Amino acid sequence: MTRVAAFDCGTNSLRVLVTDLDPERGTSQELVREMRIVRLGQGVDRTGRISEASLQRVFDGVEELMGLVEPHDVASVRFCATSAARDAENAQEFLDGVRARTGTTPEVLDGEAEARATFAGAVRDLPPLPGPLLVLDIGGGSTELVLGDPEGGVTAQHSLDIGSVRLTERCLPSDPPTREEVEAAVAAIDSALDGCEVDPAQAGAVVGVAGTVTTLAAAVLGLASYDRSVIHHSVLRADAVQGAVSHLLSLDVEQRRALGYMHPGRADVIGAGGLILAAVLRRTPVASLLVSEHDILDGIAWSQLDPTPSGLPSGGSPHGKG
Repeated sequence: MTRVAAFDCGTNSLRVLVTDLDPERGTSQELVREMRIVRLGQGVDRTGRISEASLQRVFDGVEELMGLVEPHDVASVRFCATSAARDAENAQEFLDGVRARTGTTPEVLDGEAEARATFAGAVRDLPPLPGPLLVLDIGGGSTELVLGDPEGGVTAQHSLDIGSVRLTERCLPSDPPTREEVEAAVAAIDSALDGCEVDPAQAGAVVGVAGTVTTLAAAVLGLASYDRSVIHHSVLRADAVQGAVSHLLSLDVEQRRALGYMHPGRADVIGAGGLILAAVLRRTPVASLLVSEHDILDGIAWSQLDPTPSGLPSGGSPHGKG
């Protein structure tokens, strides 16, 4: 068993996983899995820069989550950032601040590496599904579509420059959004999908991961509060997903925050994320979606032992060094 820590910093959230990995059995025993909404990418689509307020939220979150890592004597730490860090002209300031607080050199994943790490994390413990698998990760700044199978790996991937935060800022300024704003958002999503190098119509099954999808799963399942054990590997009908998205779009942000399963930091962007999910599902031949709580964070963890499945270079800095 090898104990590692993995960080994933996206446009909306900062997450950490501390886990004991058994490469012989392919199993993972989680010790810590935590998330903080830090909104690193707030305004980046408009300004091209990470704001001082966003940097401070992230640095505060990193310090807090490192406090959860340090008691566990991990062999290595790997910190990966995605869409907002790719896009911001002052990303180096973010990277330097993370390095100072973690003792490890953070990495900015390109779209291909992000997609492969997502696929590797999502497919490790899936039940039998008809292939090929389409793994869908809707982030705050980008959306990854990855086609492949657990044995043969990734056959196609594409990172779309749309996500729940970016789309909200661009298209959905009203609270709740107007019908015209929703139509504009759907048009923007369809335009992005029209140029996607991964065709959802090829999917034999769809696996959805990350916060937008898991939150919508809680809505479809009618959960009074968020419960990972119920959400993980739940199966949602595509029409039920569309119904949940329409309902959430009809609510204002305070009404969404009042929902027991809703993280307050997702309430303002969940509608845009739901529109992306619904648009992808409309282009597939499948009638349902399998939801996984395992995603890029798990892929980053496993990449520290076995880089091949994720498409990430080998690595993970020894804790306290680098």
